[in-house]
Amino acid sequence: MTRATPKAIDKVKTCSTMAEVRAGVNALDDILVPLLVERSGYMTQAATVKNDESLVRDEARIQTIIDRVRPMAEAQGGNADLIERLYRAMMECYIAYEHDELARLRAEGLQPRGEPA
Repeated sequence: MTRATPKAIDKVKTCSTMAEVRAGVNALDDILVPLLVERSGYMTQAATVKNDESLVRDEARIQTIIDRVRPMAEAQGGNADLIERLYRAMMECYIAYEHDELARLRAEGLQPRGEPA
């Protein structure tokens, strides 16, 4: 017999005080922050691989991510509209970060695409 994996929403504990709510949020932040830092590392990698300011924003990729996370949110018992808004905001932050990283890498000597080293 296969046991169904519980949905994320089902893992939320019933709280009777704000201290309990905050403890739950803090525990999730302890998990989320390292993952967000790791994700930012991939934005640095993207800046290096793309090496072109015009390639940083990729509307098709943004839509692909949204199309991927909305059903994931629903499957976990979440609000797909909320998750989409969060992801769009997060991606805007990471796009700005990728631009910053590309500028930093260029300042450190990364040659623009198509220019001799």
